[in-house]
Amino acid sequence: MKIIVTSKVYEYLENLVIILYENEYFGFKDSAKKYVDDLYDDIITNLPAHTKKPAPRYFDKYGKGLYYATFKKNKNTQWYAFFRIYEERGELIYQIRYITNNHTVAQYL
Repeated sequence: MKIIVTSKVYEYLENLVIILYENEYFGFKDSAKKYVDDLYDDIITNLPAHTKKPAPRYFDKYGKGLYYATFKKNKNTQWYAFFRIYEERGELIYQIRYITNNHTVAQYL
């Protein structure tokens, strides 16, 4: 089994550190970076074990036939990893194509 993250997702996570710090969700940039790193590690480590649900059609713009899994980071925020699953040379591949949170997309789920 392999987890692949698209370059757009990496870019989003890099920008998320800046957004969280500049909008004062975290008082220190290092704290925002740790939060994002922990989120990334949680997704990469635990995605296959999480319950997956078919993504609504709204998310087809990130790829057809996506699934999503939920990652709760605190009492107010849940993160959603949208991914596709396929097999290549007998190995199961999880390709993460989009990450967002409940503050942004809850109305579509």
